[in-house]
Parts: sequence; C-alpha cells; structure tokens
Amino acid sequence: MLLPQSKPENVLRRAEELIAVGQSPAALQLLHELILSRCSRNAAVSSLKPIMLRFVALCVDLRKGKMAKEALYQYKNIAQNTSVGTVEVVLKKFIDLVEEKVSEAQVHAEKLVLDTIDDLEASETPENIILSTVSGDQSKDRTDRAVVTPWLKFLWETYRTVLEILKNNARLEQAYQSAVNQAFSFCLKYSRKTEFRRLCDLLRTHLQNATKYSGQQHSINFNDPDTLQRHLDTRFSQLNAAVELELWQEAFKSVEDINNLLMLSKRQPKLLVMTNYYEKLGKIFAVSENYLFHALIWNKYFALISSQNKALSDKELERIASLVLLSALSIPVINITRSKGNNIMEIDDTKIRNTKLAALLSLSKPPTRSNLLKEALGKNILVHVRKEIKELCNILEVEFHPLNICQKVEPLIKIIAQDPDMAQYIKPLQHVILTRLFQQLSQIYETIQLDFLFNLVNFSEPFNIDSIYIEKFIMNACKKGELSIRIDHSSRSLTFETDVFTSHHTVTDSNIRLQSTPSELIRSQLSRIGKCLLTTVCIIDPSFLQERENQKNAANERAVNGIEKEQNETLARRALIEHRKEIVENMMICKEKEAATKRAQKLQQEQEAEQRRIAEEAKKREAERIKKEADAIRAEEARKLAGELKAKGALKVDVDDLEGLDTSKLRAIHLEQLEKETRDLNERLRITSKRIDHLERAFRKEELPFLKQLAIDRDASDKLFHEKSRKLKLEASRAKHDHMVALKHRFQRLHSDYMIYCDMFLEECKKQHNKQCKIANKALEKEKEDRRIAYRKKKEQEEKRRLEEEERKKKEEEERERIRQEELRLKAIQEENRARKEEELRKLDQMAEKQKQKELEVENKLRRKKEELFSNDHSYDRWSKKDRLPSNPSGEEKWRPGKGSWRLRVSEQTESTDSNLLNKSKLETLQKLGNKSLNTDQPSIAIYKPPAIRKESSRW
Repeated sequence: MLLPQSKPENVLRRAEELIAVGQSPAALQLLHELILSRCSRNAAVSSLKPIMLRFVALCVDLRKGKMAKEALYQYKNIAQNTSVGTVEVVLKKFIDLVEEKVSEAQVHAEKLVLDTIDDLEASETPENIILSTVSGDQSKDRTDRAVVTPWLKFLWETYRTVLEILKNNARLEQAYQSAVNQAFSFCLKYSRKTEFRRLCDLLRTHLQNATKYSGQQHSINFNDPDTLQRHLDTRFSQLNAAVELELWQEAFKSVEDINNLLMLSKRQPKLLVMTNYYEKLGKIFAVSENYLFHALIWNKYFALISSQNKALSDKELERIASLVLLSALSIPVINITRSKGNNIMEIDDTKIRNTKLAALLSLSKPPTRSNLLKEALGKNILVHVRKEIKELCNILEVEFHPLNICQKVEPLIKIIAQDPDMAQYIKPLQHVILTRLFQQLSQIYETIQLDFLFNLVNFSEPFNIDSIYIEKFIMNACKKGELSIRIDHSSRSLTFETDVFTSHHTVTDSNIRLQSTPSELIRSQLSRIGKCLLTTVCIIDPSFLQERENQKNAANERAVNGIEKEQNETLARRALIEHRKEIVENMMICKEKEAATKRAQKLQQEQEAEQRRIAEEAKKREAERIKKEADAIRAEEARKLAGELKAKGALKVDVDDLEGLDTSKLRAIHLEQLEKETRDLNERLRITSKRIDHLERAFRKEELPFLKQLAIDRDASDKLFHEKSRKLKLEASRAKHDHMVALKHRFQRLHSDYMIYCDMFLEECKKQHNKQCKIANKALEKEKEDRRIAYRKKKEQEEKRRLEEEERKKKEEEERERIRQEELRLKAIQEENRARKEEELRKLDQMAEKQKQKELEVENKLRRKKEELFSNDHSYDRWSKKDRLPSNPSGEEKWRPGKGSWRLRVSEQTESTDSNLLNKSKLETLQKLGNKSLNTDQPSIAIYKPPAIRKESSRW
C-alpha cells in the first residue's frame, strides 16, 4: 500500500527490495499506485523517469499491458509540457524490452525443438507422424504457438499502446513516426497480414482525428511542410509494406491516403519517393489486371524520369521506354466490363471506378487506349525503345494481318519472355491479338472452320493457346456484346452473325478496318442519300443556289445594321466594368488599411514574443546548466555500469573511453552484441535447414519413376473397372425396360374399368360440391342479414349519442351564460356598495372636522376664562415663595407636599374637569359614528373606547 506523501526515491527503493526477494507483482503494483497518484503530478520529471523505466521493465516481465498503458498515459500528461524527451526514452525502452523478449522466446523455442530430437537419423517418430497427420501442425509450429505467439501478441499490443499515446501530438511526431516504422517492420518480419490491416486502419483513424481536432492544444499542424512530409514518408512506407505483403486492397487505400496528403502539400516530393510510388502503383494495377491505368502509370513514370533525372543511363532509359510502349500495347481492345445494355448498373460502376481512378491520378477524364498510344508515340519514346518492341508495335497497330500474325509475333514474344519485367505482358498481348483477329475475320468471312482458326493462333510452347481458352474468349466477348459469333461443334465451324440493324459497342480503329460492315452501310444510308439529293437539286434548279446566296446576304445586312446597337451595349458594359473596378479598388484600399492594422498588431505581438523568447532563453540557459550537471552524473553512472558489465564479461568496451556513452547506449551496445550472436546462430541454422531441403529433394527425385509407373498401372485398372461397370449398367437398364413393358401390357386391360370408376367418382364429387355451395350460400345470406341489423343498431346508437351530446352542450352553454350574468350582477352591487361607503366616509370626515372646530372653540373659551381668573389675584405668588426650599445647585425649585397656593389647586381641578368633558364629548361623537356604520351592509369599523374617566371630588 502506498503511503501518503511518499517520495518517489523511497518508493523506487522499496520496489527494488521487493524484486530482490521475488515479489515482482507487489513491486509493480506499488509503482503503479505511485504513478497514478496525485503526488506524482507535482513531482519532478527527473525523479519519475527511473521509476517509469523500472515500471515498464516489470510490465514486460509480467506481461501487464493494461497497467503499462494507464501509467504511460499518466506519465505523458505529466512530462509533455516540460520534458518531452523523457517520454520518448521511456516508450522506446518499452518497445526494445518487448522485442528482446520476443527474440529470447524464439531462441528458446528453437532450443526446445532441438532438445526433443534424440536421434538425428530417426527424427520422425511414429508418434510425431500420427500427431502431425491429426493436427496438421509440425512440432516446431506447436512449440512456436506455445512459446513465441504470446510474446508476439504482447508486442503487437505494445505497438498499439505506444501509437495511441503518441498520436496527434506535435511534440511527439518524430517518436510517432519511428514507432509506426517499427510496427511496419514487425508485420513484415513475422508476415502478420491481419495486424497490418488493423495498423493501417488505426493510422487512418489517427489522421482523421488530427484533421478533425486541429484546434486542440499540441495538435498537429498540417500547414507545416515538415509535418506533412513526415506523414507522407509514413504512408510511403505503408505502401511498400502492403505491396511486400501482397495486401493489394490496403495498398490501394494507402495510395488514396498519399494522394490526399499530396494535395495538401506545397512541397514537391523527392524524385526517389515518387518513382517508388509509381512503381508500387503500377504493380497494384498489374495485379488487378487493370492494364489501362497500368499503362498510364508507366507513362507518368517515364515523364517524371525523363524530365528530372538527367543522369539516367541509356540502358535504363531503354528499359523504361520499352515498358511504357509495351504496357500501352497490352491494353485490351475490348472493354470486358461492358454488356449488351441489360446491365446498366455494371456500366455505371465501371464509369464511376474509372473516373475515381482518373481523379486519383490528377486527370480530368479517364484515359483510353488510343490516347495512351498517341502519347507514348508522341513523346519521342520510339527513339529509346528496343528493336523488337518497335517491330511488335508496327505489326499490331500498322501492318496487322490475321493470316500470318502468329508467325510474325512468335519470335518477338520469345525475346520478350526472356525479360522478367516484360514477361507479364505476354498474356494481355495474346488477348489483343485475338480481339483484332476476330474483328478482321468478321469483316471478311461469314463462316470459317475451327481448325482454320486454331491454325491462325497457333503459338509454340509455352505460349500456345488451346481451343478451350479460345472458346472461353469468344463466349465472354459475345456475353459482353463485343462480338456476335456462333460456334457449331457438329460441323466444327464458326459463324460470324451480322445484324444490319444492330450497332456493337466496340468501335474498331481505322488501322484495322478492311471494309465497311453491313450495319455501318445501313447507318450511313440516309446521309449518303441526303448528299446525293443536294447535288441533284443544285444541278436541276440553279435558283436554289441563288436563294441560299440571298439568304446569306440578308443575314450579313442584319449583322451590319446591328453593329451600332452592339457597340452601345459594349460601351454600357465597359462603363459597368469601370464602375465595378472602382468598387473593387475601394475594397482593396479598405483591405490594405485592415492589413496595415493587422501588421501593426502583428509587430506588437512579435515584440511581445521576443520578450518572451529572451525570458525563455534565460530559462533555457539555466536548464542547460542543470543538464550539464545531470550529464556528469549520468557519465559517472555509465562508467560504473561499464565496469560492472566488463567485470561480468558481458561488454567489450574500453572503460576509460566512454565519451558520448550513457547507461542506455551501453545497454544498447550490449543488446547489439547479443543480437549479433543471435544472427550468427540463425545463419548456422539456416544452412542446416538448407542441407535438409536438398536431401528431401533428392529423395523425391528418386521416387519419381516409381510414381509414374504407379500412375500407369492405376489408369489401366481404372479402364477395366469402367468397362465392367458400363456393361453391368447396360444389362440392368435393359432388364428394367423389359419389366416396365410387361407391366404396361398388364395394366392396359384395366384401363376401361379405371375410366368408368373415374367418371363415377367425379360425378359424386360434383354433387357434394354443389351441396356444399348451397349450404355456404345460405350461411352467407344469414351473415349479411346479421351485419345489416348490427349496422342499423349501431347507427341508431350513434344518433342517440349525438342528440344527447348536443343537449348536454346546450345545457352547459346556458349554465355558463347564467353564471356570467350572476357575476355581472354581483360586480354591479359591489360597485354600488363601494360608492355608498365612500360617500359615508366623506360625510363622517365633514362631521369630524366640524366637531374638531367646536372643540377648539371650547378650549379657547376655557383658556380665556382661566386667564381672567388668575389675573384678578396675585397674592399666591408671595405665599408660594415663602414655602419654597432653598435653591439646589442645579437651579431647579422643589415643592414640598401640602405647600403651594389654593388657587393653583383650583386651577388644576378646573383643567381636569375640562379635559374630562372634552373626552366625553369625543366619545359620544365616535359612538354615533359607529352606530351609523353598523346600520350599513359593509363590515363595521373598529371603534377605540378609552377607559372610564375617574371623577375626583374637589376638596375645596
């Protein structure tokens, strides 16, 4: 279990301890938890690199591909922004370790096979023979399946994991290309065709995703020429591998990918790359027997070589030119994809396919045989072509004669067959010869003998054409509608059928036309009659020519009269064009202003980028200083490792001269020495296997005469058995025939009774049928009547439901109208009550105002009386002063109980009485108002009732 806040160094040390005691799975789990934990995201990349190297080594030893994939994804996310090189180192180490394991597994499997052989002279034991017969596998195949295949599967998963990690990242492009090339080498080395198809699909998916998500961080920029060139190199390597594995569909898909990338590329590909591209593409078309586009590829190849490679030798130029002309001559004259018109879809598919291929090769329309021959002859190719190819071209295209074609062409074909590159065109050339032969024979002959035809196309071995092939060719051409021939095997003749009202698809060239066919004469009959009639009219009626001349002059006069109008239209159009030019110039000025603004912004951005660059350079210098210190440490580690390996005898290198070598390179040197030893061992094994093959070949050569004698004896016994079985079958057939004839005579006597019985049986069946028909008709009438009754009931019920529905709707409408009227009435009553209430409130406000005025008058009157009463007697002031206490420091006077003037007390009592009377009058007024409000329909207003006023009796 990984402890929180664990240092990577401590975890690595703990993992090494676990490995030392044989707990590799626990060490792997510990490192896996560390890499996927949160603390690893903030750790230094330099501390995580040795952990990752140790982790991938454990994953390879234990074949834990899924854990390796998760950890490598996490490590890429951590290190891709700071140290991309460490990601490449870890992934390369991962692949190298797996490849090393595969090599070790192969060596181990071979050793197991050798260990199982006890006696070299009797290596095939009865048990092994029986086992190989049952299973179909040899001992080595079973050993490889058990030992090597699991590691091959793990290596394939490793390549897929690495490609998924490195995909669509601009910083890891070179590592991605290197991994792809290693994957191609894996497929080629072990002939893994299925894995190669999956690899091509994976790369195609990566390319589509890179184009789709081009706006993401670290995405690939296809506007960069170097990036595009790397992808082109990858696709060219893919094409070479597909051709080598003979996966032609994948090769064609690779060609499509290359064409799409070439359309994006602004840099012209290298000459060597394009020549290799055209060679592979020509091979693809040759395998698919598409000789038309195969010849087009050779034409483009020659144009490219002759224009860019001036240092090409004369011998190589002669070879290429000969292949160009020979491939053009090998294009079939008959388009075997055509039909008589009953298969329109087939014709459309062919046109679409040819148009697609033409677009793939940057052509506006598909090429034809005649065009390719004209281009081949028009590019000065005949100067460089071999003599026999020139003669062959002259025989096939200029001096073709059906009666001596074979005698002329046969020596040339023998010369061509000696060249491996040209031998592949012999079969299509024979196809062209047959086509031309039948076309010319159909123009001259109506019927010929088959023997005569076979003599015309008689080639010597091994280029002979048998009669079965010729008949297949004729049938195929007739099926496609190119020829109209009928073969009569009874008379051994061949008839050229001619329908004067039918036009064939094939259009013969002028250089092989001997005379017009009846169908061509029928088609041109009307045109010839028209020309003859026109000549006759001109001779008989000269005024016809004068009338035509007058019409021509009238047309000229109309043209002269329309010149002024046309000039005016031209001037108006010119003015319109000038106006549009002014608009365009104004738009260009605006665009220039915008461009100037953008340039200023770009300049500012460049200045800011320069400042950032200066800061980054400072950081880079600091990083270089740190790197130098790290290099010194790695050099010391390499020296120690070299000493240890030399002490063990596993490394042959000078310990004192280790400049430029680190631990990885030392391990690589060690691995290279091991691989060299492995190659030497493989070479010795190959020589041994070759010697065994020669021995087996000698055995088979010695037993060949015995096998031939055995075949002769078997043929003789088969003939005897056939004759015997034929006689037995003939006797059995004759006995069966005699028995059937006797049986016929026996049954002939019962024929009249049988016919009488049949008539009686048919009469009885007819009666039963009529009876059943009557019963069925009655049942049908009853069913009809029941349906009529049910239909009438249904209609009555529907009518009743309709009336009820209308009555319900009418009542609902009346109810809604009543409710609406009631709502209007209630609304009017509420408005009336609201108006009445407002009027009463207004009256109450007036009464309250009057009452207030009365109260003010009463208060004023009482105040005046009080003032008059106090103004008549001032003696209370002297008494009151005597009774006062001395003044307190604050200056306020305090009264004692029982002290003061009696007049003051009388005035206080008077004021109390007045206030009581005032409160009583207010209370009475409010009670009156409350009683009035209670008599209305509206809710009553709450009236505040003050507590009862206590009346104090006057003491005076």
